[in-house]
Order: sequence, then structure tokens, then C-alpha cells
Amino acid sequence: MNIGQASQASGVSAKMIRYYEQIGLITPAMRTGNNYRTYGDQDIHNLRFIKRSRTLGFSLEETETLLKLWRDKGRESAAVKDIALAHIADLERKIAEMKGMVKTLSHLAHCCGGDNRPDCPILDDLAGTDTPVHPGADIKVKR
Repeated sequence: MNIGQASQASGVSAKMIRYYEQIGLITPAMRTGNNYRTYGDQDIHNLRFIKRSRTLGFSLEETETLLKLWRDKGRESAAVKDIALAHIADLERKIAEMKGMVKTLSHLAHCCGGDNRPDCPILDDLAGTDTPVHPGADIKVKR
């Protein structure tokens, strides 16, 4: 099948297929006499594997490692599990960071009058100023 058909069958855009070939994540496709790329069933399986891995948030490097492990029928599953557990820990760290951002922004939005006055604790926080949340108050916005 050509690159358009491979894209449709795998769910990976033609642009990404070319990119994956360029960086060596997948083997460059065979070429026809008129230099068109041709893909087989195994190529589609590889592309689907990559798409699923990327959908789960694995980096290109992790995806490459997982792809090599998938192809290696003599592998130990412990190696795969270690990669997955490390990725879970990274995702949990990112979730905690995002929850912290939500909490901070929620607090700042709550403290903002949202009226026609120019005072804005959100902008003050972004600018790094330690201005009180309310003029004359001792409460300052946490950074």
C-alpha cells in the first residue's frame, strides 16, 4: 500500500510516517520503480504500535525502546514493566504539578475582582510583585 493507505490503515499521518522514517524509528519503506513508498502489513502493525505508545504519552526514545522489546521475542517482561512504571511515576509527577497550577490559578482568580478597576492579583503574580490581594490588606498572594 502507498503512504496514504498506510496512514489511513494505521491512524498515523503521512507526515509523521515520513518523520519516523527520517529519525530511524521505523525502517524506510520500500520504493517502487517510480520512487513511491510502499508499506506492508508489518509496517502497519509497527505504526499502530507507535501510535498507541505515543497516545499513552511515551517519548520517542521510550517508544523506540518499547518497539525493540516488542520485536524481541526473547525479551524479559521485567524490562517492559520497568519502563511502564517509570512512565507512570513521571505522569503522576506531572499531574501533581498541574493540580498545583490549578490550585494557584483558582486562588488568584478568586482574589481578582474581575471588575472595571485595573487592580489584578493574577497579573501581579505573573509579574512577580508582592502586592496585597486587596489594597490595605495584609494578605499577600502566594507565589
